[in-house]
Amino acid sequence: MREASTALPKVSLRQKLHKIWDSDIAYSFRQSPVTMAAGLVVILIFVGALLAPLLAPQDPFNPAGLNLMDGKTPPLTANEFTQNVYLLGTDDQGRDVLSTILYGSRASLLVGFAAVGLAMLIGVTLGLIAGYRGGIVDSIIMRIADIQLTFPSILVAMMIFGVFRGVLPVQSHATLAVPVLILAIGLSDWPQYARTVRGVTLVERNKEYVQAARVIGLAPLTIMIRHVLPNVLGPVLVIGTLGLALAIIAEATLSYLGVGVPPTQPSLGTLIRIGQEYIASGEWWILLFPSLTLLALALSVNLLGDWLRDALNPKLR
Repeated sequence: MREASTALPKVSLRQKLHKIWDSDIAYSFRQSPVTMAAGLVVILIFVGALLAPLLAPQDPFNPAGLNLMDGKTPPLTANEFTQNVYLLGTDDQGRDVLSTILYGSRASLLVGFAAVGLAMLIGVTLGLIAGYRGGIVDSIIMRIADIQLTFPSILVAMMIFGVFRGVLPVQSHATLAVPVLILAIGLSDWPQYARTVRGVTLVERNKEYVQAARVIGLAPLTIMIRHVLPNVLGPVLVIGTLGLALAIIAEATLSYLGVGVPPTQPSLGTLIRIGQEYIASGEWWILLFPSLTLLALALSVNLLGDWLRDALNPKLR
């Protein structure tokens, strides 16, 4: 007789999706109309930025496809020369504002996600080391974080951005502007992750499962990555979600001040800087729509961060 199989039954994709749908976090999400609306806004902006080449009516970076006669056309109004109609109007160069927002959102989201990822990588690594090792290592890392926290993060980012621009060759400033901006924002935001992870690690390192891992001879690096790190990811995800909105605003601020993304690679901050030059002359749409997009994106991400913080807190369930 054939021996009975002891393998566990496979779980279908439908069962996995059903389990996720019935989870506490999914239930909390469904019970909050504000959070659902914020999630919808983030998804729409993210999809619009990701599919900008397919969704944008024109390529705003292709000078051959632009017509200066279409410049400063109001929204949903036929241009007096070309009779072209644009949903959100055009700027002074005849670029469709909707297209510039879709392409500009790509740069803002790229900088935001990459800067948060860099800050999270540095902060979590240093926080784990400081909390697990303690002693002089902990003191040095935390004092550096305390010193950096005494300065506004936007000023730290501007200083780091200025240092990199001073070191790099002038001819590479335009091409390396986005990577330098990511480094500047990421290096200015790591202390909050380090302090949070250090505090959680100080609690976790004295628990039984960590002591058991030490007894069986596991290396400290293995204990930190395999056992301690999964228990600190909850607070880190919350801070990262909230930090994404701050990183996007920091990028917009730096670009608005002219020290961020160059005009040849417009982001939401660059579009706002360009639009404010024409607000006094009556071309209000050049400034209004990029500003509303930035406001909606930052507010929605903040609302999602607040919901995630409450959803991951078992005391509030």
